[in-house]
Amino acid sequence: MRLAILIHSLVIMSLAIHLSGCASFGKGIAEAVLEKSNAEDTRVCQVKGKPFEGIEPSLDRPQAKTKLLMVHGVGDHLPGYATEFQEKLAKELNLSAKVSNYKEIQLMSFSDPDEKLGNLRVTRLQNADSSKELWFYELAWSEITREQKALLSFDNSGEYSFRRAEVNEMLKKFSNDSGPDPIIYLGKSRELILRSFAQAVCWMGKDKWDQLPKEGRNGCDFSNSLNENFKYDDIFFVSHSLGSRITIDGITRMVSLLEQPEKKTTLRTINKMKREILQNKRVQIFMLSNQLPMLQLGRELPEVTGKKADYCSASSPKFGSRMFNETSIIAFSDPNDLLSYAIPHDFSDKYLDARLCSQVTNININIAKVFDAFGIGKIANPMEAHIGYPKDDRVIALIAKGIGHAQTAPLVKDRCEWTETTD
Repeated sequence: MRLAILIHSLVIMSLAIHLSGCASFGKGIAEAVLEKSNAEDTRVCQVKGKPFEGIEPSLDRPQAKTKLLMVHGVGDHLPGYATEFQEKLAKELNLSAKVSNYKEIQLMSFSDPDEKLGNLRVTRLQNADSSKELWFYELAWSEITREQKALLSFDNSGEYSFRRAEVNEMLKKFSNDSGPDPIIYLGKSRELILRSFAQAVCWMGKDKWDQLPKEGRNGCDFSNSLNENFKYDDIFFVSHSLGSRITIDGITRMVSLLEQPEKKTTLRTINKMKREILQNKRVQIFMLSNQLPMLQLGRELPEVTGKKADYCSASSPKFGSRMFNETSIIAFSDPNDLLSYAIPHDFSDKYLDARLCSQVTNININIAKVFDAFGIGKIANPMEAHIGYPKDDRVIALIAKGIGHAQTAPLVKDRCEWTETTD
């Protein structure tokens, strides 16, 4: 599948290069096509599922702190990778008046302090009078896989790279950077990445800004997190590609460990009161370039599937063993993104842990523009379709203000179709 996206990209670029040689003919056609595509934006945005609020209503709750965790996907990501998305989201939420100096936490595991678990950057965004604020947590777990991917660094050296055509060399570097991550995640590094995720969630449980260290290696213990004030806080997740699998697996791992207190983990320190705080939360997970169906292939099923009725209503016999009151999954996928998929209607029951009490909304959205490639057929850049979600104004507006209620952003009302699904 990854090879397909690289080949497709190569074909697009080769076509452009070939046509550019026909100065008198190709240039005129290309300019006409581009002018037409720029003048008329006909990209699709179709939402199918339950209405969801997005982040904005949380900002109006006086006792609540609004907290969002960003989890990246494949490829090497340095701290600060989400800055553009963060700034666009802040502008949409009118939180661009004040921004704190960020705090940079090098995550540490208590079970093995020498383990490298990546980086968590935390920024506090506020409106002009500081009456509304968003705590933005950016998890960069690339440090965990970086050393293993160094095995392929020889392939990027001059010894081999000079033998490739320029475009192929660019694509090969991309492949060497992003291709290994899903493979590495299937190995022993998976536990480290999920531990990194759990540490990020633990730091989200702190209710005062000065409880977060400014910098340095630090571990978070759940016994000192998820305090009484946390019951008022609203938590959101935004993930991209493999990051969506990490988010779901990370939450599933947490609920499994909570059900097995004999396990040696900081999660065992969550007492009944803190457990109930989590169980009363309604969590929204925004999955960009969703890959859950593909990344489910070959995996074992969670411990508990197909039994939502046993966990997810107040009258359910195992209501006290659920993780959240509700997990709302909003899955974005561009049909021209060769690596993203909608979530089938029965996926949640079959492949997600029932204790998450999940419901799914699918968003079919053209991120990359579709245009007529000189009579050959319609075409869209698959690379842009895969990585362009955080830059798209409609995506930002949907995350910020949701759909299906009075506060829906005008852009979404104008550009997106919504079909509500019923049980």
